[in-house]
Amino acid sequence: MNLTFINAQFRGGRIGSLRVRGARIAALDVEPAPADAVIDLQGDRLLPGLINAHDHLQLNSLPDHETPKFYQHARDWIAEVDGRRRTDPQFAARASVARDERLLFGGVKNLLSGVTTVAHHDPLYPFLTDAGFPVAVVRDYGWSHSLYIDGERSVAESYRATPSAWPWIVHAAEGQNDEAAAEFDRLDALGCLGSNTLLVHGIMLDQGRRARLVAAGGGLIWCPSSNMRLFGKTAQVADLVSNERVAIGTDSRLSGSRDVLDELRLAATLGGLDEETLESLVTHSSATLLSLPDRGALRPGLRADLLVLPAEARLGDTTRSNVRLVMIDGLARYGDAEYVMRMRASAETEWAQVEVDGVPKILDGNLSKLLAGASTTEPGLDLAHVTGRAA
Repeated sequence: MNLTFINAQFRGGRIGSLRVRGARIAALDVEPAPADAVIDLQGDRLLPGLINAHDHLQLNSLPDHETPKFYQHARDWIAEVDGRRRTDPQFAARASVARDERLLFGGVKNLLSGVTTVAHHDPLYPFLTDAGFPVAVVRDYGWSHSLYIDGERSVAESYRATPSAWPWIVHAAEGQNDEAAAEFDRLDALGCLGSNTLLVHGIMLDQGRRARLVAAGGGLIWCPSSNMRLFGKTAQVADLVSNERVAIGTDSRLSGSRDVLDELRLAATLGGLDEETLESLVTHSSATLLSLPDRGALRPGLRADLLVLPAEARLGDTTRSNVRLVMIDGLARYGDAEYVMRMRASAETEWAQVEVDGVPKILDGNLSKLLAGASTTEPGLDLAHVTGRAA
């Protein structure tokens, strides 16, 4: 499908056009080709699709783990959650739902919030690479859970086995005690601190350690909601942000916020970040740190992963009901009928009429069918009926 967005608002308020040819961005500020579908955005914001740099996709449909206390180290929280599987029947039942179904809802959570790419911090299960999965999932990466779960030998072997061109991702410095603080130094001593190292959380990284991370060319994946909820504090990121060494992640709903938009709202408050910086944390900076050169910006040749927000919407205070259109690889997956139904999709494409937080939306019909057949539900998503084939 070829189309041209006109009267689109780009970064800085500039109004222009963007042409999509198939799955790629073809050009900026050109006239539509004769056969293009023309979508007049009337000043609505056009952004690269958002990138969630850290999620445990299979955990998002589990019940919230409420706690009246702050933990000293992530191991304490993990032990408590594992115990809940044995003592909480509702939790145990939700945890026993088939993994692919739980992954599906993790993907849907991201799609509805404008995310087009997710870095999943667990094995790359086959369903995550299926064409029908709601969002794109990073495929080329190395990972270890953490020093305290996997042990030093396994962590070091994982780092050495990861190609230098791929990101290597590990939970580290997640807590507020000496053990958490020492994890950075242990990773460095093990030879696991390099230009592809991405530390998740990093609450206990002091200024000196942050400087060493920048000098190594590594980065931090910041999950402020999870940090504040579990530990009552989060990483200091100002210097890392200024060096473009930070990406935003959601962790999962088990410990964090509802979605990346909620995460950005908290990040803006905690970090005093402006709109342009927030956008970079979930687009350009994330793409750079995750070694994804084909996305994260609006440039010819990059993937047509696109997000449309209302003209007045800011990432720091918007919600998923404001999302007007999400495109992945040049195909509309979700949004307002005003945009989705005007795209000249193939005759085989079906669309489902849904409501998201009480607001009417259009969702990819095949995805809607998967959701309708699931045993769990996405809070705030009301599936109605497939409206027919788009022409």
